[in-house]
Amino acid sequence: MLENIVVLVTGAGGGLGTAMTRGLLQAGRSVVGLDLAAARESLVALEREAALLGVGERFHGVVADIRSEADCERAVAAARERFGALHALVNNAGLGMSAHSLEAQDGKLRFYEMPADFWRAMFDTNVNGSFNMARTVAPHLVAQGWGRVVNVVTGLATMVRGGFTPYGPAKAALEAATAAWAEDLAGTGVTVNALLPGGAADTPMVPHASVGDRSTLIAPRTMVAPVVWLTSPAADRVNGLRIIGRDWDPDVPADANLARSERAGWKR
Repeated sequence: MLENIVVLVTGAGGGLGTAMTRGLLQAGRSVVGLDLAAARESLVALEREAALLGVGERFHGVVADIRSEADCERAVAAARERFGALHALVNNAGLGMSAHSLEAQDGKLRFYEMPADFWRAMFDTNVNGSFNMARTVAPHLVAQGWGRVVNVVTGLATMVRGGFTPYGPAKAALEAATAAWAEDLAGTGVTVNALLPGGAADTPMVPHASVGDRSTLIAPRTMVAPVVWLTSPAADRVNGLRIIGRDWDPDVPADANLARSERAGWKR
């Protein structure tokens, strides 16, 4: 059993990332919360919150851009310097459709109406950035013979839904990568799994103007129980799955929850 599991969470400054960071700290993990300079104040707020809860020594905020290989290397070095180890990566950072202000007259943006620079920006963060982090972290995890990579993806319906290009295709690429990386790392002690809320979550990625009743959205804390379990030794044999936070019941045995999960990367 690992006594002090160190987890690096990207996009920790808001939404799902903040919820998972809080949950991991409450579960006894040490967390490196990574986000862009624009979210610096959110990271500082997390540091203050952790201190008030008496776990300030187990949280370290890092300003970095996952699109930069140098920043990814710096973040991993910061984790190892601060905590002496790194055991898990949660690839949560990403752009949503709300990151672009373009609106279609009929409410649906077709792929050919989407600016090419937004397509590139989406893939550079949601796919290339996640790859950069995983590529940087994986050698350390393999060398120590134990580790976790958790990629935050989206529902299959969203991946192929009209009007959701480039977000859907980018998350589809990350799920395909999850399946491939899991196979690459099989037998090393390092696992790769996909985690998703199971529907639209109550985060800034869903603009307030687009949803009248936000109580219908999935609470970000839905991701906490599965990510805590995935980053524990109890999940040693779980590799290459897609796990839906909405369906995870922390009050039942893990096997019952896993029975509701599927292989990442679709049926094949």
